[in-house]
Amino acid sequence: MTSPQRRHLAHALAYLLAGTAIGPLPACGNGPRGQPVPAGATVLALGDSITYGTGATPETSYPAVLAQLTGWNVINAGVPGDTSAQALERLPDLLAQHSPRLVLVSIGGNDLLRQMPVDSLRANLRRICQQAMAAGAQVLLISVPRPTLSAALTGSLSDHPVYEELAVELKLPLQRQGWSEVLADRSLRSDEIHANAEGYRRFAQRVQTSAREAGMVGTAR
Repeated sequence: MTSPQRRHLAHALAYLLAGTAIGPLPACGNGPRGQPVPAGATVLALGDSITYGTGATPETSYPAVLAQLTGWNVINAGVPGDTSAQALERLPDLLAQHSPRLVLVSIGGNDLLRQMPVDSLRANLRRICQQAMAAGAQVLLISVPRPTLSAALTGSLSDHPVYEELAVELKLPLQRQGWSEVLADRSLRSDEIHANAEGYRRFAQRVQTSAREAGMVGTAR
């Protein structure tokens, strides 16, 4: 990507995300149910910069806060700038190293911002989820906002439909509107595309709620 293209992308993102706060929205609802993941179990948080915690400290990233809320051993596998293809490439080693009971899949924002083919994103997400399940892990799929003109005009964000489609296809629990809610609220952002400490805390709470509604939050080791 050239420097002018980067500047254009930055300006577009600033305009897109210059919204106001929106109210709480549903998380998992009555979707597929999973098995309880006990406190102390290893959970892998796969993602990009918003999983890594860009804009805050490591201790206030969403995986770190989620670990405090649930008692899980949450591994932060967020890499800033990663696309779904890069996350897919990293996944086998992560699964072999950590043997997680649950994988939180929050990836695809960079694909969408770079206008990469949605079919490729869908295929990569499908393979990520299938590989995790084949390794014996449960999967909680986390929706990512879609950049649209409507979002810029209304000051709100909505999830890209590919996540709902895959959750239905693979019969997976889906965390809805978590990032969309946080990144639409200026007070919860550190910049145009990343949360701040409070934003990550709010998101971690939403993930915990979604996991609980899906039957994935356990109590015993």
